[in-house]
Amino acid sequence: MFQTKLFASPLRVYSKTTLLNSSKRSFTKAANTSKPLKSGFFGSTPKIFLWSLGLGLGLWYTTNSRSAIHEFVICPLIRLVTPDAENGHKLGIWFLKSGLSPKLFFDKDPESLRVNVFGTTLTNPIGCAAGFDKNGEAIDGVLPIGFGFMEVGTVTPLPQPGNPKPRFFRLPQDDAVINRYGFNSNGHENMYQNLSRRVNNFLNSYFCDKKKTSKLSLYKDKLLAINLGKNKNGDEVQDYLKGIEKFQSLADVLVINVSSPNTPGLRDLQQEEKLTNLLSQIVAKRNDLISTGNALGAISHNPPILVKIAPDLSVNELKSIVESAKTSNIDGIIISNTTIQRPKTLTTEDEILINENGGLSGKPLKPLSLAALRTVSKYSKDSKLVLVGCGGISSGKDAIEFAKAGASFVELYTSFAYRGPGLIARIKDEIKEELEKEGKTWMEIIGQDNK
Repeated sequence: MFQTKLFASPLRVYSKTTLLNSSKRSFTKAANTSKPLKSGFFGSTPKIFLWSLGLGLGLWYTTNSRSAIHEFVICPLIRLVTPDAENGHKLGIWFLKSGLSPKLFFDKDPESLRVNVFGTTLTNPIGCAAGFDKNGEAIDGVLPIGFGFMEVGTVTPLPQPGNPKPRFFRLPQDDAVINRYGFNSNGHENMYQNLSRRVNNFLNSYFCDKKKTSKLSLYKDKLLAINLGKNKNGDEVQDYLKGIEKFQSLADVLVINVSSPNTPGLRDLQQEEKLTNLLSQIVAKRNDLISTGNALGAISHNPPILVKIAPDLSVNELKSIVESAKTSNIDGIIISNTTIQRPKTLTTEDEILINENGGLSGKPLKPLSLAALRTVSKYSKDSKLVLVGCGGISSGKDAIEFAKAGASFVELYTSFAYRGPGLIARIKDEIKEELEKEGKTWMEIIGQDNK
């Protein structure tokens, strides 16, 4: 009876072994027939790797200032979304001061580009001109692009709005701009705070090593200049002396701007008697402050004094400026600021645009600034004055022309704004190639045309 009962209901009676074998078969079948598990948004592990690699390469490309995307995509896009040129300028400064600017990777300048000036050996002779970073906000966005020198300002003692808007106009067909900003400035105190904060952050940084640099640029072998101006209704001497006193400790170089065409009466200060008086008092003030040191803790600090002049002066006027510079014992001259002339070579046909009041800069300025430089170089070659070329420079060949005409180094602004960060590396490459053709260094060609 026991046997009959056991096998009478085979569907209901299972041994332990039977159950385990059945479970294994079921699990194996399910595993073999189920779909593969997904690995998230990017798919499988190889796809994640490829996506990461692509993103990494894309990030490297867009953050390298040599990349063509800056000249051919980003800069045109900024101009497209900001029809008002001044807003485009502000947007560019915002990117640079926010840490969103590219950098020149592997930036090691060749020996042939080095220039000895003001007791410093600059790694290269390319500087960023005043007017670009008016309030000293974007220094650490600009210098790493590859510049060897940077000039901030113009800064005035008191904040002032400048001239009414619109006051900045693009002439893209000529790679030029017209501006009548009128020394719009946040004032001495604002720039002082910007520069002081930057120095303090450097000194308090874990990686700070003051032995590596004694420059207020905070970069080895690079210099920071501060361009000083006067308020619209300010005193034509005292406003500059206030600037010397305020920024002597924070500048590697101090620049006296007496050549903007957008501040009434300012260019009158280029007259020999007025200029000699102004520069003499400025040098005396600087000398009184030497022993106060600088913001990096140097015991004494003696920043060179330069004067920035206009390209619209006659030969006799340029000669008298050289005499003023010699008499007052300043250290150099920047040639030049913007021009009030409108060259007949302009391609732009819009007469209203061409005749906007203000200073013209960019490629059309080059012949005027180069001619003025040659004249100044002629009358200053027996002196120790350092000449700086500025105006219309957009290539390595341009820079070499200015050097041969007498410039120890050069500055640019408008071409940088149009072409973007990659321009600096390209100019340095072009200078290197041209020097190699001649078998010379930058220092060897300075003033070559006047010897």
